Amino acid sequence: MADAEQLARLLSATANQDQIAFHRLYDATSAHLFGLLLRILRRRDWAEEALQDCFLKIWQKADTYSPDKGAPLTWLMTIARYRALDLLRMKRPEVELPEDGEDASMRFADDSSTMDPEAGAVAHEGMGRLAECMKALQAEQRRSVLLAYYEGYTHQELARHLQAPLGTVKSWVRRGLQRLRECLGE
Repeated sequence: MADAEQLARLLSATANQDQIAFHRLYDATSAHLFGLLLRILRRRDWAEEALQDCFLKIWQKADTYSPDKGAPLTWLMTIARYRALDLLRMKRPEVELPEDGEDASMRFADDSSTMDPEAGAVAHEGMGRLAECMKALQAEQRRSVLLAYYEGYTHQELARHLQAPLGTVKSWVRRGLQRLRECLGE
């Protein structure tokens, strides 16, 4: 996977309708976005459909990306996550819940088969760092963040599943994400 600076340049060129840059952006990020979509949607056909929709949106909205508001991959993953949630709402009335004993924090997509060895090592190191940061969260924060971002739960679904007030669940997610940003930024 390309680094943040390279992705920002590719997004900037895509905003100027540069098809070659858009193709390179796709090559650099599609496996990662597809893994996220597959985790949320749990159906390959839906994930493929969502990935196509995401890149159409990226082509159309690349000019709205602003580097001072976050990393390019975060922006791309946000587009993918929202598209997955939209599809879930349209196609599946109930989100399947993980088994209680299942440790969702260790279920990350393995994109290494589509990467060169160096990129695979960098991605693996990043996922290991993320896993360590996730372990440092309080249990309710960790579970809330995982269910929201990797399983696609809305705040209302989280509150119902965790049997906690909506405001509390929102706080767990917000504080968990804040602690993750701090941990990953160190």
